[in-house]
Amino acid sequence: MGHLGHLKTEYQDLVSRLDAGPVGFPEPKSERAREGWQEILEILYTPQEAALAARLPVRPAGLETIGKRLGIAPQALKPRLDAMADKGLVMDLVQASTGKTRYLLAPPVVGFFEFSMMRAHDMIPKKRMAQALDAYTHGDDTFAREVFAGDTVIGRTLVHETTLGEDLLPDVLDWERATQILEDAKQIAVAFCYCRHKAEHLEKRCESPMENCLSVGGGAEFVVRRGFGRSIERAEALDMLIESRESGLVQIADNVQQRPTYICNCCGCCCGQLTAINEFDLPAVNPSSFRAASDLQRCKGCSKCARACPVGAISMLPRRLEARRKSTLEPRIDEDRCIGCGVCVRACGKKAAMKMERRRRTPHVPENVIERIVRGTLEHGRLAHLLFDQGDGRGARFLNQVVQAICALGPMERALASEQLRSRFVRFALSRIPDPTE
Repeated sequence: MGHLGHLKTEYQDLVSRLDAGPVGFPEPKSERAREGWQEILEILYTPQEAALAARLPVRPAGLETIGKRLGIAPQALKPRLDAMADKGLVMDLVQASTGKTRYLLAPPVVGFFEFSMMRAHDMIPKKRMAQALDAYTHGDDTFAREVFAGDTVIGRTLVHETTLGEDLLPDVLDWERATQILEDAKQIAVAFCYCRHKAEHLEKRCESPMENCLSVGGGAEFVVRRGFGRSIERAEALDMLIESRESGLVQIADNVQQRPTYICNCCGCCCGQLTAINEFDLPAVNPSSFRAASDLQRCKGCSKCARACPVGAISMLPRRLEARRKSTLEPRIDEDRCIGCGVCVRACGKKAAMKMERRRRTPHVPENVIERIVRGTLEHGRLAHLLFDQGDGRGARFLNQVVQAICALGPMERALASEQLRSRFVRFALSRIPDPTE
């Protein structure tokens, strides 16, 4: 990587723009991380692209709206946005019913970090990009805390369905099943795993498959149209789920109940979300509704479960036995750290000493993307940016969705939202919601 230098105004403006979104791109503390941060900007964006991106709306908007905001004719703006979409810097969303395209600035994750490494070859220098990403995300904990320190994270664990007993299967909801997400998807795509591709260029990649990052629905449509991955049939995608489970990989989906956009098949060594747990001790993944439990009467103390756990939630501790000179080993499960993936149960195999059971308290999963974004921006103190984007009010439909999401929050969260907003309308809407605890 190059030497640290002065960050051009265009890039400073872009960072400020990104930092107004649900997931920002904060300047890190250490020199190594800051060098990677600057490199990422300069690799991905030309100064002209950075200046354009810095003025894009937070929410998707059409060419006419963006052109009016930027003072650029739509016919001149479209090729510039399309070129940025080809690089994964902008996402263009095509509405199936009307064919109209809306554009939005891609966040760091899930966004231009992943897109930068999802192709095998393109205009981006892969090794240099991998080194910059590694420096930024591992040089210190600035970015990890930006993405993973809040209550509302980007991904949620999908329990391996085959590890659930017959008594649990009837209670598993459709959105909790990886197989059901694929069954419901209108389109499915597969691409290179961003994390393993990055690790390969750093000579740190494990033996897990490279091409097993699944996109579904609108996410798949974008990935295929812009050449980041290939369209696949449902049967091939289901086979990938099975192969990944058998390989001891964790399945992580978009942290929403309705219309998730991806399912990743993750390893504890390369995955950015899982390494945030292992390296920075952050709750980087929303756990599934299940947790691992051990049957000590069946356990042989082999430690396969502890070695298979991708987040180090299982420790093997000595236990004294009567009339035995040597202790045996037994698993101790950190329930707060367990993400409920089921990998340990598969590793235990026929001994059946490990099992999955329902958590006493079910983790909250946002209903949809709007709720997730509202919660995320609320936790980061950016809710006003979401509603009033650089002085522009949003449309009535969008505001209605946001207010509905706010109304679904608890009393303390609603109070925090009220503090962040300057809109009399929203403050009035919040004041009309009764407190269920009273």
